[in-house]
Parts: sequence; structure tokens; C-alpha cells
Amino acid sequence: MLIKLSRASDCKESEVTPEPIYLSRRSLMGVTASALAVSALPSWASAADPSRYEGVEAGSAPAWLNDKLGQTRWGAVTVQGEPITPFKDATHYNNFYEFGTGKGDPAANAGSLKTEPWSVVIDGEVGKPGRYALEDFMKPYQLEERIYRLRCVEAWSMVIPWIGFPISALLKQVEPTSKAKFIRFETLQDPKSMPGQRSGFALINWPYVEGLRLDEAMNPLAILGVGMYGRELPNQNGAPLRLVVPWKYGFKSVKSIVRISLVSEQPATTWENIAPSEYGFYANVNPEVDHPRWTQARERRLPSGLFSPNVRETAMFNGYGEEVASLYTGMDLRKNY
Repeated sequence: MLIKLSRASDCKESEVTPEPIYLSRRSLMGVTASALAVSALPSWASAADPSRYEGVEAGSAPAWLNDKLGQTRWGAVTVQGEPITPFKDATHYNNFYEFGTGKGDPAANAGSLKTEPWSVVIDGEVGKPGRYALEDFMKPYQLEERIYRLRCVEAWSMVIPWIGFPISALLKQVEPTSKAKFIRFETLQDPKSMPGQRSGFALINWPYVEGLRLDEAMNPLAILGVGMYGRELPNQNGAPLRLVVPWKYGFKSVKSIVRISLVSEQPATTWENIAPSEYGFYANVNPEVDHPRWTQARERRLPSGLFSPNVRETAMFNGYGEEVASLYTGMDLRKNY
């Protein structure tokens, strides 16, 4: 088994786990920044186990996905000494404008989203383009659980246990050509099931589009998420497939993905098109570059309240600088915000 030296952002899962039984189990296992081999786990261990987290609502994943989730292995755990956000907060306070602009709108309205069947188009500068049923799309990949910080550009944050697989594994599978420099992600466009797309919120030109530079997508921290808290993604959190890039502001992590394109030019992304002075293409978490209307130096960690705001200092690259800072060597991060 390959074991890497711990980094500043790594931690023992016993430092972040809310349940005593989870604490006792996980304390038996050494945690590294690389994924642990399944063969090294005790027979009772299962990363996809919702009972390890308090208040997790029952999911309704199809049998093939439940089987896949049941084979999830422990992955990189990159949060130190910070409790996991309660499931209810993570699933009832979020942005998904396809279902409305209020923080509670996604949970209230996303039940109309039909995630079966689901297909993903791979196109552009790739050797193996095609339209893949989600089951076939996911078949080659080993799922891992990753506990990451999530930092919203609106200055609130969470700590979430995701389940997914590295984007680098997908790129290896589809064989980008030498012309591929960026990766473009596109969300489902379906006004019938997504009321936000038929509302008067006309600033957004649907579908929602986001993108990464190819080397960013190849970074080991960048994953495609299919689950959270030991179960499949709830609709309001981007079911059945979403992007997770923990060193960037949350709006980069596009949800309910239906198309992944390898392209030669930097793609035009949704929020950058709407307000380029506020939402740049890179969107790296940077406490030294304020949003035009508020500071980014501090954040409000959920859950919080009027008398317990739970405010903390924001870390550069959301605390993942050791893993990702080299991607931006020589760049002016005030200009390339």
C-alpha cells in the first residue's frame, strides 16, 4: 500500500467526525492524502454508510448506484480539526438557481427533477466521444469518499463528505487530444422540472456552464461527485453528477451535469458572463481579493445563528494551497480572480 507523508491540510478523521461510534472505528485507521486500498480496511468498513452521519435522510438511488456506493473506499481527507456540517444544513441551505433563488428553494423544488435515466455527453477534443448512460459512464471508476471544505463566494462555508472519483480518471478514459486545453461542463436544461429556468430570473442564459483549465481538472483534488454523507446526491445538491473543486468558490462546482466538453479555448462561463467584475473564470478562494460588495477575508461557517455567527478567517485556496498553488505560479491572482 502506498502511503504519502501527511500535509498541512490533512487530518485524522477522528478530528472531524460527529458520531462516537464513527470516532472509534475511524481512529483505528491511518489516514493519508492518497486513497487507502480497499484490502486494507476491516471487514465492517464501508465509506458509503449514511449511519455514520447524524440526521441523514434515506436516499432512493437505483440498485446499480447503491452497489457502486457500497464499494466506496476511503479517500483523501483534507480538513483539519473542523466538524462536518450537519446533513440538514448541507441539503437545505444552498444555491441551485435552476430551482429558485432562495437558499431553501432547491430543497423545496428539486423533487421534480428526474434523474433516471440520465446520460452524459462527452465531446470536443477527445479520442472517445459519445453519449453514455450514467451507469456506463461511471462503470470504470472506483468511488472514494473525500471530506472537503466548501466555500461559497457569498462568504459562507461548510465541511462536506463527498463521494466521487477524480476527473483525471475520466480524462484518461476519454483520451483528450493535443488541442484540449480546457474542460467545459454543462448543466441539464429542463424548464419543466426546473422552475428557476422558467422564472423571471432572466439574468442567466441557460444552461448553466462552468469550466476548468485542463491542468486544474487533472489535479487529484478535483472530483466528479455522485454522493455525499454516505448516500447518493440529493437532487438539490446536484444529483446525479456534479463537479467538486474545493479550492474554488462554490459556484464553480456545476451541478446535474449532462455534457463534458474538451475544448481548445477558455469557455464562456455563466457567472463570468453575467458579472465579470465579480465572478472571474478562476474563482480561486482568495481572502486578499474582495468581492466588490463584501470582504472575502472572513467566512461564516454553517451552522450559525444570530448569537453564534461562527465567523472565521478564510484561508488562501480554501486551505488547499499546498496541493494547488503551483497551478498558478507566475499568475497575478488579483487580475486572474
